[in-house]
Amino acid sequence: MPQRGALLQAVCTRRVRANTATMERRGQERGRAVDVAAYNREAWDREVAAGNPWTQPVSSETIAAARRGNWQIVLTPTIPVPRAWLGDIKDANVLCLASGGGQQGPVLAAAGAHVTVLDNSPAQLAQDRLVAERDHLTIRLELGLMQDLSRFKDASFDLIVHPVSNLFVPEVRPVWREAFRTLRRGGVLLAGFANPINYLFDADEMARGVFIVRYSLPYSDVSSRSADGLAEYLKKGEPLEFSHSLDDQIGGQIEAGFVISGFYEDRWPGHPLDAYCPTFMATRAVKP
Repeated sequence: MPQRGALLQAVCTRRVRANTATMERRGQERGRAVDVAAYNREAWDREVAAGNPWTQPVSSETIAAARRGNWQIVLTPTIPVPRAWLGDIKDANVLCLASGGGQQGPVLAAAGAHVTVLDNSPAQLAQDRLVAERDHLTIRLELGLMQDLSRFKDASFDLIVHPVSNLFVPEVRPVWREAFRTLRRGGVLLAGFANPINYLFDADEMARGVFIVRYSLPYSDVSSRSADGLAEYLKKGEPLEFSHSLDDQIGGQIEAGFVISGFYEDRWPGHPLDAYCPTFMATRAVKP
């Protein structure tokens, strides 16, 4: 007879598969009802109006320093990208992917790169335009989705800078495939993303310092919440978020053809999980 542990494992496996299938069906049904790209475009426009820190343009002083060679950018909340990861960017063709807000793009342009910024939010792109006009920078601005770079030819860029943002799309592997296609051989993808553990707990309880496991991973604001919970969330007007497994984040880059050549973790001061584990991470990947 099968051992009790084996039976328990089989039951748990069946339950996990059933729950996953249910979540996928729920996500497909609600996804048809909620246009995630259109909703998040408007939500991020509202974030700009509200003064979200990731929508605040850099100062003229920061741009002046970048022109003198004194500059840094971030992919994650606090740790600057190692300069060795970037190499010599003078005259490099750089795509700042889902990176509006007047931060990374203007700094890289001031440091000598030919910069294109693509973002889903017109208001975020307006922040880059503000800095470009204020400080006399040339930046190409493109309104679009991070997972659809069809407007760009193959091998268009030397460097893609992709700060934490893919949590706002339901599927991340298309992002990696498009990044790989549009990079030249030897080109580099720098990407920041959230630790999926951020989505495991009840957010309201976690804000009070109580960690109650509420959701299975990967998490989706669209399918993981109850219908009533989703309706209440949409009323707030905040961006819809989606966790992605490390298999999709790191394994997805490898599957797309990248070679991972760098990795670090970061924390977000003030986040309830910050005292216990890193909450963000970054990778450097090369197109061989």
